[in-house]
Amino acid sequence: MVKSWTEALTHVKRATTRAFLGLLSSLALLLSGCAARRSQAIPWNTAGLVRPIVIEQTSPPEIIEDPVPDLRLELPPPPAPLAAPGGPARPRSAASSANENARTERLDAPRIVPELSPQESVSLRRETDESLIAAERSLSTTKGKSLNAMQSDLASKVRSFMGDSREAGRAGDWARALNLAKKAQVLAEQLANSLS
Repeated sequence: MVKSWTEALTHVKRATTRAFLGLLSSLALLLSGCAARRSQAIPWNTAGLVRPIVIEQTSPPEIIEDPVPDLRLELPPPPAPLAAPGGPARPRSAASSANENARTERLDAPRIVPELSPQESVSLRRETDESLIAAERSLSTTKGKSLNAMQSDLASKVRSFMGDSREAGRAGDWARALNLAKKAQVLAEQLANSLS
């Protein structure tokens, strides 16, 4: 009986080994793919021996004329630099007059003003006046006090917004006037709080 167990065990091992080898060979065939579909790659060790084929021309090449011969892009020379590095500083008064000129040009440009009903116009005008009065009140707290550079700049911006708001009100653009008046009010309140 021992002999039959060992024979049976040997037979099972052989069958398992055959099945395993059959599976491996099937897998190898499957992964290798069809011979007709394989690409014709040149091995690297012979790649240096390949040379291109030169096709000889029997007739001279045709000369093709340029269909649009005189179209050339002419560019103006680049502008000169605005200022040389390390040059003298611009005077402060020239900058402020340039800003005022730009501001008047900006205000002189035609504007599209939304049409408002009389009730909306009165409401916006009232709110604008209230914001301007509040901004003036906050700005008046700075009179007689010494302001640092940041506070002086803030006060200048408040005055600018107030002036622009009044200009927009004169032009009948009450939505813009209210917007500018609110900005002036907020900045004036910030300025007053920074002094406390």
